[in-house]
Amino acid sequence: MKLVIAQMKHETNTFSPVPTPLSRFATGADSPPEGAAAVAAYRGTGSAIAAFIELAEGAGAEYTVAIAAAAHPSGLVHDAAFEHIAGRICAAVALGCDAVLLDLHGAMVTQTYEDGEGELLRRIRAIAPTVPIGVALDMHTNLYAAMAEHSTVIAGYHTYPHVDVYETGLRAGRAVLAMLADRARPALAWGRRPMLPHVMRQGSDDSPNRELQARCREIEAEGALCASLFVGFPNADIEYAGLSAVVVSDGDPAQARRWCDELLDLAWAARAQFVYQIEPLAESMARAQALAAAKPEGSGPVVLLDHSDNCASGGTMDTMTLLGAILDAGLDGVAAFAVFDPAAVQQMIAAGVGSEVTLALGGKLDMPAIGLAGQPRSVTGRVRRICDGRYRNQGPMGRGELSDMGPTAVLDTGRVQIVVISDHVEPHDLAAFTAVGIAPERMNYLMLKSRIHWRAGLRSLAHAVVECMGTGVCTSDYAALGLHHVRRPVYPIDAI
Repeated sequence: MKLVIAQMKHETNTFSPVPTPLSRFATGADSPPEGAAAVAAYRGTGSAIAAFIELAEGAGAEYTVAIAAAAHPSGLVHDAAFEHIAGRICAAVALGCDAVLLDLHGAMVTQTYEDGEGELLRRIRAIAPTVPIGVALDMHTNLYAAMAEHSTVIAGYHTYPHVDVYETGLRAGRAVLAMLADRARPALAWGRRPMLPHVMRQGSDDSPNRELQARCREIEAEGALCASLFVGFPNADIEYAGLSAVVVSDGDPAQARRWCDELLDLAWAARAQFVYQIEPLAESMARAQALAAAKPEGSGPVVLLDHSDNCASGGTMDTMTLLGAILDAGLDGVAAFAVFDPAAVQQMIAAGVGSEVTLALGGKLDMPAIGLAGQPRSVTGRVRRICDGRYRNQGPMGRGELSDMGPTAVLDTGRVQIVVISDHVEPHDLAAFTAVGIAPERMNYLMLKSRIHWRAGLRSLAHAVVECMGTGVCTSDYAALGLHHVRRPVYPIDAI
């Protein structure tokens, strides 16, 4: 038995000015790892590709890892990057195999294709029309027909924060291996509903997604090979952004269809609960200060979420709206993670640890797609720490995977410790703070440029959480995004 394993992961924010060349798919290299290097990078981690590798080795299969390409969310994927990654995968399939296992995202938009994953699968099918293809997808998949029609098995994450990525790889891979052993006959049904759930209401420990994902797990316990409800990624102005579902039964297409329709109907009935109500920033700041003043001695920080500028949704990570409000309010005992500003990092490196510097911090990237210009903020402080910005995630999310912030420095204003980074990394792991010498549990406030993922490794530290409306291309204000290409009517933009 010969398997081709590959990874091609990117969540595309079509409003983001952050470019997505091939180098963004590699950690500290010019191009993503292939073959033995890819196996070494991912074996034993909490990724879906690691699950595929483990399953292949456990089955005694011959396998090749064509490429392992994963990039932090950003703007449109460059055509050259897509062609390189897809080309490596298709070339491996063309050499012959019994099955293909793909660790994809499901929301990739390239300079040419709205549905990057569907285009990859279409090309694979042209080479190998009958070879089983198993796909692991992110919960934020924007499902297009080509993804479902060219896949044999699809499994999506059941959690957001995504702490079951490895398990999702196992679900997809086991179903394909069972098919190869004549122990299963996958039958796939899929569908969509015209709704755009707000990301801030998509957490799988919040209603209604908590109950929807629980029903997916129940359906699998009732006999489905895989059952997945995708909440979609709304910060992509493409036709089929939004909610969908896929169910793979064992030899019963009609049952797969019934289960899939049940999931879609449950989600549609709960559509109003997916709408996020935005609180004005001034009200959030006042509430945060009141919570901090009343918290017991020794309790954890009040978390301030800068959710409009989350790099894990394609944000620039350099808007200064919320951090500026924190500085203006004189909040004390604050750790802010993080501001993306490579030039500022270099200034601090040149000055050296202990030096006082005044920086035009952040605001280097304009956001023309939403009509915003970058606005740097003059900030004075001492350089507290300089490091290479590399660490391995402790988990539960991305366990064991290497994260790379690039050259990193901490600017201490006396009240606020600001982590300044050179490569985009979302704060969802405690190791991000230990890497820069900050103990977040000892702070009065923790400012995080995150939406939901921070909960994975940091929520247990929080005394309270305040969701703060800053600025950026991850905004939950659909009117500010100006969605022009999404199919209409669609809820909640349209009252349906």
